[in-house]
Amino acid sequence: MYNLDNITINTSNDPHFSIVISNASIRNNIATLILHIHFLNKPVIKMIYYAVNITITKAKLFAIRCGINQAIDIPNIKYIIIVTDSLHVAKRIFNLSLHPY
Repeated sequence: MYNLDNITINTSNDPHFSIVISNASIRNNIATLILHIHFLNKPVIKMIYYAVNITITKAKLFAIRCGINQAIDIPNIKYIIIVTDSLHVAKRIFNLSLHPY
């Protein structure tokens, strides 16, 4: 947690960084995905998605993908920091044999 605090503090005033915080949960077969995108130490975008009949892994992958798509639309962004609560999902993002996108 200390490293995450340092990264957030060090990048919060840099105009080339955006921080995407994503979370997903499933209840009664409905996934709720929440994204918070911060830029220059202030929230820029908050998005909520709902999906039906989806696994939690796919829901979290979708939330991260949507966060990246929103963050790249911010002018002059060169670095995007993704904060998620699932290391397993984050590792799957970079396995191109599972998810070619």
